[in-house]
Amino acid sequence: MLHAKKSVRKTLGLGTLALLLLAVIAGCSNGNNNTASNETAQPSASQAASASPATAEPATGGTFVYGRPAAVTSFDLHNQITSNNAFAIDKVFESLVAFDSKGEIVDWLAASHTISDDGLTYTFVLRDGLKFSNGTDVTAQDAVFSLERHLKVGGPLAISAKVDTVKAQDDKTLVITLKEPYTPFISELSNFSNGIIPNNFGGVTEEEFFKKPVGTGPFVVESWDPAGDVTFVKNTNYWQEGKPTIDKLVYKLIEDDSQAINQLKAGEVNAIESLALQNADEIKNGTDTAVVTNGSWVTEQLFFNTLDEHFSDVHVRRALALALDREGLTKALTFGYAQTANSLLPTTIPYNANDTVKALNYDAEAAKAELAKSKFPDGFTTKLLVASGNSTRAQEAQIIQAAGQAIGIKIEIESIELATFRERFFAYDFAAMLNSGQADSPEANSILAFQTDPEGFSKSYWTHYTNDEVTKLLYAGQKTPDGDARAAIYTKLLQTLADEVPYIPLYYPDILIGARSSVQGLVVLPNGSVRFDDVRIGQ
Repeated sequence: MLHAKKSVRKTLGLGTLALLLLAVIAGCSNGNNNTASNETAQPSASQAASASPATAEPATGGTFVYGRPAAVTSFDLHNQITSNNAFAIDKVFESLVAFDSKGEIVDWLAASHTISDDGLTYTFVLRDGLKFSNGTDVTAQDAVFSLERHLKVGGPLAISAKVDTVKAQDDKTLVITLKEPYTPFISELSNFSNGIIPNNFGGVTEEEFFKKPVGTGPFVVESWDPAGDVTFVKNTNYWQEGKPTIDKLVYKLIEDDSQAINQLKAGEVNAIESLALQNADEIKNGTDTAVVTNGSWVTEQLFFNTLDEHFSDVHVRRALALALDREGLTKALTFGYAQTANSLLPTTIPYNANDTVKALNYDAEAAKAELAKSKFPDGFTTKLLVASGNSTRAQEAQIIQAAGQAIGIKIEIESIELATFRERFFAYDFAAMLNSGQADSPEANSILAFQTDPEGFSKSYWTHYTNDEVTKLLYAGQKTPDGDARAAIYTKLLQTLADEVPYIPLYYPDILIGARSSVQGLVVLPNGSVRFDDVRIGQ
């Protein structure tokens, strides 16, 4: 999914680079960011967290206002992938299985599921009493329609398994048969894109349905401005008794992170998404604010367009990777809320190989030697595309700019607003860009397929990176059962990516949500979404 889930030693000289980092941080911090938070509100990074009440036990009901940096533009679960839409879609639609805050697959709309020994037949039995938000019963035929529509549409999170049949055995039993084994299948069914919608859109047109969607989730869309806010109301037919605990949920558009922090401090919002790492300690130590955190499936990355004349050259990419001190960058910008990345896969994802992959670590002399092997030994001028309004990314860009300058690559930073930024990289209209990649389910293939398949929806995350051996390893990993053989496949694949660097993994950031200290019950998921089912608001 797109976000949205994100060391300075020799050669520039410790003093020079330290001064650079300090200057960058000072330049991006201002008097508006003087907040802090409640230490007791932050649990370990591997668990979901909830903000603790400041005074009396928070009550149920009321309206919860959540500040977000991008508007919801569509509820079509089969045609969307960006986090601004995904984390609204998952409030309305739910899947047969889901993942919890620890990233473990659990039955959700299905009361149970079984997988045949040959890995070809998946059987799901629906929970008793399931209803859509309009009060109609949920049946296995609804699930058939939903999955078949997804298979037909494809979309950015297409069902990659080779599905033979999807059939309703009876009103409560769904049977999916595959043509060949596909190990990630059960995990990928937990994606928001595999939510269950009414058969035949409940009798309305497709366009009408997604303007006012009907699902099984805890919330229902009351009003929606595709360029502004969304207001949800509680689903009174929700299958989990007593949930959600609030009456309304408002997604409030706040495009600048400094404004979001100011509104949180002032109590104009109850929580904010995508809290900048540099502001985390201030929010955590405040009297009225708290940090709610979890480990993540996100890798912050520097991406190269391999169709670009400069970055099509592997020696150029390797040179910039060697010139960049990722450990120093991570320490300077993430304030202990991230881990330096060696592998494309976050350490929270199986088969990540972060401890075994040999990444191109900081070595300025080796960087210069690598550039000398390229078609541009004397350097060149290029541009780095960055979305505005994100202070951490702005600092990353300046550090990368300095690293390039040290070996003769002049990097111009092009900062543009988020919607245009997305349009640009979707159209391959960039040379290099800063973005994050993230798993949509707790599965290695979730990131690898999106970032290494040149024939897939994203064409290797819009880098168009193509390596036939990598593609073969990707497909082999999809068919190989979990175990040592699958681990060996992914280790080899990840090492090739580390050697050829179509993108440079920078760090794995924790998911950070800023909240009022009176809030209780927010559950942060490792994909960056939040469950509001149990949230309570104090005074």
